[in-house]
Parts: sequence; C-alpha cells; structure tokens
Amino acid sequence: MTENFLATVDLGSNSFRLLIGKINEDGTIVPIDQIKETVRLASGLDANNNLTKDSQMLALEVLSRFHERLSNFRKSQVRVVGTSTLRVANNSAQFIVIANKALGFPIEVISGKEEARLIYIGAMHSLAYTEEKRLVIDIGGGSTEFIIGTGYEPQIMESVTMGCVSYSVRYFSDGQLNEANFNNAILAARSKIQAMEHLFAKHDWQLAIGTSGTARTLYDMCLENGLASEITYEGMLQLKKMLIRNKSIKNISISGIKDDRKPVIAGGLSIMLAIFEELGIQTMTIADGSLREGVMYDLMGRKSNADLREVTVSELKKRYKLDKAQGDRVSSLALYLQRQLVPAEKSKKERLKLLLWGCELYEVGLSISHNDYHKHGAYILQNADLAGFSKPEQTMIAELVKAHRGSVSKVYDKLCKMYQNKPKIRVVWALIAFRLSVIFNRSRKNLDFGQLIRIENVSKNGFDLCIDNNWIANNPLTLFSLNEELAGWNQFGYNIKLVNK
Repeated sequence: MTENFLATVDLGSNSFRLLIGKINEDGTIVPIDQIKETVRLASGLDANNNLTKDSQMLALEVLSRFHERLSNFRKSQVRVVGTSTLRVANNSAQFIVIANKALGFPIEVISGKEEARLIYIGAMHSLAYTEEKRLVIDIGGGSTEFIIGTGYEPQIMESVTMGCVSYSVRYFSDGQLNEANFNNAILAARSKIQAMEHLFAKHDWQLAIGTSGTARTLYDMCLENGLASEITYEGMLQLKKMLIRNKSIKNISISGIKDDRKPVIAGGLSIMLAIFEELGIQTMTIADGSLREGVMYDLMGRKSNADLREVTVSELKKRYKLDKAQGDRVSSLALYLQRQLVPAEKSKKERLKLLLWGCELYEVGLSISHNDYHKHGAYILQNADLAGFSKPEQTMIAELVKAHRGSVSKVYDKLCKMYQNKPKIRVVWALIAFRLSVIFNRSRKNLDFGQLIRIENVSKNGFDLCIDNNWIANNPLTLFSLNEELAGWNQFGYNIKLVNK
C-alpha cells in the first residue's frame, strides 16, 4: 500500500510537521498529506537550557499522534530530523530516547549546516530550475539558515542561533510591541549576522528566497494589507508600525497572520529586518519547499543508492589523501568478520554502512600526526561538516575511529558510559571486527583472508577465532597483537579463543 510513499517528520523549534509524499515515475515527489502541530519547543527551555517536563509532554503527545499516521510505514520509508532546540538542549539525548518510542521511528538531530543543505534542496525542488545564483533564507524557531547555491547545488551554508521563538521569548517577554523591544531584537540579530556577513558579500546572487513559516507569514501580511506583492523592506517597516500600534502581542489584529503565528511574529519580523539591512536585500520571493521536502528528496536519493554520505566519505578520502587500498582492505575484512558474528537478517544495513565508513576513514588523523592519530581522526570526524550525516551518525563514526586501537579497558569503559550499561553485543562484535581487521592488515598487503580466517561457535559471550596454522606461525607480530587483544576482551567476560587450524 505505501511502497511508493515516503514520510518525513521535522521536529522544529516552533512546530512539528509531518509530510507524506508519493514518488512519481519521473522522480518528482507529490505531497499527499501534511500535519502541522505547534509545539514551541524553544520556549520550553528552562534557565539551565533543559527541556521542561511540560514541553516534553506536549511534544510526546504530538509524536504519539504522528505515530498513528505512520503505522503502516517501514523504517526505510521514514526520516525524522530534529533541529535547533534539540541541538542545544542539555537533556536532548534523554528526551530523544522516550521520543523515539512515542513516534516509533529513530530521530536524527542534524547539524545547522546539514539543516541548511536540506532546506536549500527542498526550496529548489519547489521552484522552476534555473542556473541563476540564489540566496535562500529560512527563519526557524531557534535558528536561521542562510544558503547560496546554483541549481540544486548549495555552495555556501551557514546556520545562526536566532529564531522567531527564541527572539520573541528573549526580547518581547513582557508581551509589549514597542520601539524599544524591536530595536533591541533587530540590533541583536544584526550583530549575529555581521559575524558571517563576509561569507555572503563575496558572492553575487540574483534572487533572494524565503522559506518556512516566518517568511510565509510576512509575505501574506504584506500582500493582504496592500503593502507589496513580495516581502519588501519598506513593507516590513510598515508591518512593524502596525504591530506597534497594536501595543501588545495579545492584541494583534492584522490581516494575513494566523493565530498560532501571533506570539512569534515580532521576533521573526525583527530577524528578517536585520537580514535585509545587513545583506542589502530589497525584495524577497517565497518558496513552498523547505526542510521536510529537502529531507524527503534526500531520503529518496538514499533509497535509489544515490546516498550523499557516500560522496562525503569519498571527498574526505581525497581531501586527507587517505590510502584507499588500505581502507578497502580494512573495511572488507571487518565486514567479513562481522557477517560471521551477526547473522545477515539481524545486521541493520545502516549500521553496517557506519562500520564500513569508519574503516575507510580510520587513518584520517594521520594528516595531523602519527602519535594518537586515532584521537586526531575522531576529532576531525566529530567536528567536520559532513554533508548527509546526522549528528548521531557523525558521533558514531568518530567514536569507532577513536576506538579502533588503544587499550581495550579504556575502549570498553567508554562503551559502557555511552550505553549507560553493558553495551549491546552487536556493538561489541562490530568494534571487535574493526579492531581485528586493523591488526590483520597492519602489513598493508593484499591477502585472501577468506582462506586464512574464519569464526566459529559464536555465542552471546564469545567465539572461536580460527586461523590457518602455517600463516600465523609465519606472522609472530600479528600473533602477539592478537593475544593481547583477546586477553583485553576476556577480562570483561567475552570468551574469545584463538584456534590454530
């Protein structure tokens, strides 16, 4: 029934949105159902930057309703992304655990630049294709994304921590719409924009485009009040005067604004005015597509094997001049071992991808120094802008690279902390497969390990590592390293035996 359908969920700082689309034969996606619920997650942050219990309960209620609509979808057909507020909340990880259960699908918290990339893709797919350079701006509840691109390719992407909800809470907390509050909000936004303005000043763009709720509301207000047929600077100045005449947020009575937008329009208008002033914009048009549409097209690409993450990994290998042959050797043997440890029907395709990417990139830290290169590599992978990767995926690859060598005790201790208990056996087996592959491939020679190594008698507590007797006898350094490795895991209850055959 849902074979040709995809679904995306955007857990924004102002609202949660569910989009369901049908894939046409020509590769386009037609929206067939949309659900939007106002949550204002950003205003649910307390003084310690934690999501309050009330804000969590409201969010979970919405996710439970989304779960019902998605009940006949497979996990491969759905992608759920969290944005600004889930990036900054100190208790985000704990909330996501219970939110995953309420929704029934895994939530990915994406970086600001990844959000910007997906917004651009969504916006461009809702407009006629052109080669002209476009500036796309998306004012969300907790962050604002700026993107310059040509066609479907984003070239410059920035995310700034200012949004319609957070600025309305911070600068209009008294509920008053007056010149002083607007000036404070506009100056604060201009200060934020000035820090990244130089990136956009160097690139000429022909058209400014606004996406999402704030831009759409400002467009509707300009149009319905006879101020302009697009978003214009002069039109917004008139809107500011109209809001000030209303005196307070609760008294807003202006054509073109829906009730759920009234509490956050002052913050959104202030940010947009600051953007126009700093970037010299006079007029802005509107695109219907935004983050959730971009996520959907990106998900369609993954299903058709056009996975941007593969491109990102390939670019990293080129940028850091990695030894591709060595990465292939390590990933090939790790996959061979992992498939013997975890049956194919229990091996999640996405988890195997992360393991393989970790293997392919494990030497990236050598670009800094051979000493502690695994730590340098983890730092690079954790902090780089990796297009297509969610933050949890990025963290997982970084942790894999960091854990591929070094003391088993330290590695296992970190695993226990990450999983807040004894780690799942599939995680341990994947890491052991990775570490063993690095040991066996230290010589950087092409060997047929399928003839030399196999795994037998796998249980939840251990396995037998069977190695060709003649080969291991001629490789004493490998034997020494294997004995040390297995002894390290044995002390934590994993009974791994080395068997010569």
